[in-house]
Amino acid sequence: MQIYTLYVYIVLFLNTILIFHLIFFTVPSGRTERGRMQAVVPRGIAIFVPDNIPFATRATPNTMASSNFVDYVKIFARSGAGGAGSAHFRREKFVAFGGPDGGDGGRGGSVILRGNSQYWTLIHLKYQRHIFAKDGESGSGARSSGKSGEDAIIPVPLGTVARDADTGELIGEVTEDGQELVLLAGGRGGLGNWHFKTATNQAPRYAQPGEPRQEGAFILELKVLADVGLVGFPNAGKSTLLSVVSAAKPKIADYAFTTLEPNLGIVAVRDGHSFVMADIPGIIEGAHTGKGLGTRFLRHIERNSILLFMIPATSEDIRAEYEILLNELTLYNPELLDKERLLAITKCDTVGEPELAALRDRLPEGIQTTFISSVSGMNIPQLKDALWEALQRENR
Repeated sequence: MQIYTLYVYIVLFLNTILIFHLIFFTVPSGRTERGRMQAVVPRGIAIFVPDNIPFATRATPNTMASSNFVDYVKIFARSGAGGAGSAHFRREKFVAFGGPDGGDGGRGGSVILRGNSQYWTLIHLKYQRHIFAKDGESGSGARSSGKSGEDAIIPVPLGTVARDADTGELIGEVTEDGQELVLLAGGRGGLGNWHFKTATNQAPRYAQPGEPRQEGAFILELKVLADVGLVGFPNAGKSTLLSVVSAAKPKIADYAFTTLEPNLGIVAVRDGHSFVMADIPGIIEGAHTGKGLGTRFLRHIERNSILLFMIPATSEDIRAEYEILLNELTLYNPELLDKERLLAITKCDTVGEPELAALRDRLPEGIQTTFISSVSGMNIPQLKDALWEALQRENR
């Protein structure tokens, strides 16, 4: 017995020392000199991360900042179920046979897309991909109907297209501010038992259940709504033009695919008028098959009223490049040929007057052409007037 008691005391003493050591002689979590994490351990015990551990498993910060322009998201939505009807009977003093008075169930909430002109991207759905509407409440006595479930309203930018993720079927598109598109309708509430009373069945003890909820996966795509869309190969001067004629500040650099997302700008013209210009990422030959940025941004051109083709004056063959751009749009969507097109020869400040004169004989036929320079401002007002006149013809 004495040996057992001594053993207990020794164990308690050792546990006390260990707890005291952990409290007063530990180092906090942090980074070592080589940037690797060190666990909370007693002083004198080191945990090292070997160099052969793959980079993906190390605790390193994410240095790549993702873009805030999102034009494609997949969401999962579920509407609310309808509330059940009530099989209640009237119970009141001095009323012998009150009869059925069960109320109806409430309607389940629907999942609805609502156009909002203040939104320009789908980034708010990138981190909230599960949308659930509320269920309707059950009915109660005295023919009291249940409360309807709250609808799940999803604000989306104008130009949003909704498709079924499983079948690819087009559900609809939102193009106006305040326009609503129902993705999933809420279930109807069940009827109370007072609906089922008859002369031969004066006390029905049953009621109707509510309709079940619906659920499904949906793909939301954003097609930018703009009056004028800039179409051209990479590094053709599209972003520079947008920065000159509007207050937009797109990224500008002397290399291909500087623009990786559409940029919008408001272009002011005469008499206080204005129109929206969209800078579309560059198109290369074979884009309709997925080359370059592929068809990811070709869909933004579908919503533009006017297409402004931009080819630099330093191009070897302006007519051939124009035909390549036109062919890519045709192969992607033949309906794009119905839009009015204009041609702008950019970077004219980099060539001399004799070269510009020679270029006039090699221009494509049947399209209005303007020689411009975004750097020097050459013919920029004339280009804005030409685009405005084309928009007026398009709106007639």
